[in-house]
This record gives sequence, C-alpha cells and structure tokens, in this order.
Amino acid sequence: MNNVLKGLEPARVYHYFEEICQIPRPSKKEEKIAAYLMDFGKQHNLDTMMDKTGNVIIRKPATKGMENRKSVVLQSHIDMVCEKNSDVEHNFDTDAIQPYIDGEWIKAKGTTLGADDGIGIAAQLAILEATDIAHGPIECLFTVDEETGLTGAFGLDSGILKSTILLNLDSEDEGEIFIGCAGGKDTVITLPCTFEKNTLQTEGFLVKVSGLKGGHSGDDINKGLGNANKILNRLLWISAKEFGLRLSNFNAGNLRNAIAREGTAVVAIPTGKKKEFSSFVKEYNNTLRAEYKITEPDLRIGSSETENPVQLMDEKTQYTLLNSLYACPHGVIAMSASIPNFVETSTNLASVRTKETTIEITTSQRSSVESAKHDAANMVVSVFNLAGGKSVHSDGYPGWTPNPDSEILEISKAAYERLYGKSPKVLAIHAGLECGLIGEKYPKMDMISYGPTLRGVHSPDERLNIETTKKFWDFTLEILKNIPEDRAIA
Repeated sequence: MNNVLKGLEPARVYHYFEEICQIPRPSKKEEKIAAYLMDFGKQHNLDTMMDKTGNVIIRKPATKGMENRKSVVLQSHIDMVCEKNSDVEHNFDTDAIQPYIDGEWIKAKGTTLGADDGIGIAAQLAILEATDIAHGPIECLFTVDEETGLTGAFGLDSGILKSTILLNLDSEDEGEIFIGCAGGKDTVITLPCTFEKNTLQTEGFLVKVSGLKGGHSGDDINKGLGNANKILNRLLWISAKEFGLRLSNFNAGNLRNAIAREGTAVVAIPTGKKKEFSSFVKEYNNTLRAEYKITEPDLRIGSSETENPVQLMDEKTQYTLLNSLYACPHGVIAMSASIPNFVETSTNLASVRTKETTIEITTSQRSSVESAKHDAANMVVSVFNLAGGKSVHSDGYPGWTPNPDSEILEISKAAYERLYGKSPKVLAIHAGLECGLIGEKYPKMDMISYGPTLRGVHSPDERLNIETTKKFWDFTLEILKNIPEDRAIA
C-alpha cells in the first residue's frame, strides 16, 4: 500500500479506504473483499458471519454505559462500478485502484475510485476497530452486488438482523439526509441483425464520440449530460440520409446504471463522398460542442479512415436500428409534483452492442411511483416492438417510501444542527438504494441514508471530497452517541 492518503483526517477511515482500494471488488466478484472482511472481524474478536448470499455481518457489543441503547445497523455495499478511460490499461479483477489527492478531492488514476461505496465500508471498519467511540450495540451489514442487481439486499434473510434502526452509508451529498428512493428495473432489447458482404465502392471510417462525463443514471439524469448512444446515433442517422452511409457496427455505452460516455461505429462511405463526410463530422462536432458547452465541455466527435468494412448491416437492419435508437426516450420523463426539484421518473439508454446475429440494447427505468416505472419501461418496449425487437425485463426493485415522522430522522437532524449550526436538507433520491429492499424484509426498520460528497460516480471522473468525509464521520459518531434507550431492555 502506497499510503498516499496518510495525513488526512479521519486517519483510520482513510487508512481503511486506501486498504480497500488494494482489493479487487467488481460486482459479482466480491470474494476477495468478503474474505478480507471476514478476516477483519475474526482478528478483532467480533461476531462475524457470511449469509447464503455472500453478505457479511459483523456485530460489535455496546461500549460501557451504552448497553441499553437501541441496536443500529450500519450498512454499505462492497462491490464497485468498474469503469476506465479507453486509453488506460487496468484489469479490475486483479489490479489495485490507485487513489491520489487532487486539491480538495481524492481521485483514481484513469478508473472509477470505488468511494461508492468504499468510503462507507471504511467508516464501518473504523468504528468496529475503535475503542474510544461511544455507541450502543452495532451490526455492520456489508452487502454484495448492489451495482448490477442488488443481489445482496434481495437475498438478505428477514430474520438475520436484530436492530430496528439502519444507517445506509451510500449517499453522495454531505448535508443531505435521504428518507426515500426510486424503484427501478432494466429493459434489455434484442434486435435481429443481418449482415451482407460489402460489394460497394466505399471507404471505411471509424466514428468516435468521447470526452463525455458519463455519471450515475439516477443521480445525474437531470443534469443535461450527453449520452454517447444518442449523439453517435444522431450523426449516423443524418449521414445515412445525406451521404449514403452504411453501418458495419455500433458499440457505445457500457453499464446499465451509467450514462453512456463513449461510443464508436465502423461505417462505409461512398468513395466520392468521403471528403464531404469528413467535413460534415467536423461541423457536427462544432455544433454539438456548442449545444453541450455548459454540461459537456470536453465532448469530442471525430472520424478517422480505417479499413474498408468487409461486411455491412443490410439496409433493413440499419434502418430499424438507427430509427429506433433515435426514437428511444432517454432522460427525465416526469418531475415530482410533491417534492420540489425531485425527478420522479426517468429512463436511461445505457448501451448498444453489435453481435454476430443480433444487436443488444440495454436500458434502465427508475421511478418513485411504481406504476410510472412500468409505464416508462413499456414506452421503451413499444419503440422497439415497431422495429421487430424482443424485450426482456429484469425483476426490478422497489422504491423506499419516505417516513417524515421517522425517529432516526429527528435524531440525525438534531445531531447535524448541534455539529454545524444549521439544518440538513431532508430529501428523497432518484437513485436506487438498498433501503427499499431491506424495508420489504424489515417493515419496522427505521432508516436514513447519507454520506460525504462524491461526484462523477460510475465514471473515471469519480471523486471524493476530503472535507466532507470528516463531516460525514463526525456526523455518524454524533448519531451513534445519541441513539435512545431500548425500552424493551430498560
């Protein structure tokens, strides 16, 4: 370990965060971090177990004088989104994340940082280790596969937790306490794809969209960010009409819960129109950079000559693909009428992948209104039905209904006001949190979610704010110190 974060406060939180960065933990491949947690619990003589799903639970008794306080669950997820810049060599299955300090932020070299939710894990470990922190009984729950399926929360047994209060450490804006979240589901479409031999007089081009910020398909969906699928498809749609462009492949976006930030297409342009096409791409780049000058200042759209494609999508495949992608909704569908500035319903056109005989299109829908979530998914399906596509929905996950009368909310608000002399914002979040699923299993669980300030999550621009991490830590300790007595014990 390089100890590049040494000297930052809270010291033990950053110690564990940097240690966690050394352990590969892609979604569905959390064996190494789970083993690390199991070993940690045993080394500290704590009650430690792994459930049938792979979630790890470590229990710590109350400190002296706090034995009659209500028990609290501290909860985070142990997987991370694995995204890297295209020019970076990094194997997320084997290589360590390389954090570094950049002014007021901690970043990673060319990859996601994994502070979502590595900083939550680090705070839990620092509390479990500490001998000088006042708290009642604690259960630390570390769930698996939050990012790609919420597998850990789905598989959590309804009787395994003993507490009635849960602090979810997986939010991304210090000074905000979340008491509700959107539900979500994925919709994956398969379009038939027929190729034919290229017998035309053409020149090959690689068209590329890059420099977009990407980001979280829930938290960032209302920020006006560019979507590489949409931007690339728009160029190809126009070029097919203007230049007779023929498409060989289309590959853009990556993760279902991230806004697509890069994309490429290999195309064939009639030989006599290649200069005109090159000029158009440059003009299109300038046009789109002007459109996105505020939200996407680093957007780049370019073309370069490449080998003439041996095979092309037939005209029907190309027509249905480009038109259905153009028509497919992406972004905010509805804002909440009851919560100011809160996205109620959205959809994300996440990725497009050309395969041997099919094109796979991945989308995700979110809403705090269950019926609206299904309506958004049906909207996407209807577009691709017209193109002859076949759609499959994931099971989805429920939202978390806000409880404005929550006891832990009042405790946490008072704690924040004591520490910082102002009230925190109390909000719902458009992203999916495990609280919705945990609440289904434990309907009496009183829950809030909070965290330090993170930006650019789910992208290589992910960064963790240093100052707010200290505030997040102090806030957590203040909450634990003020958990009320358990009347059943008293």
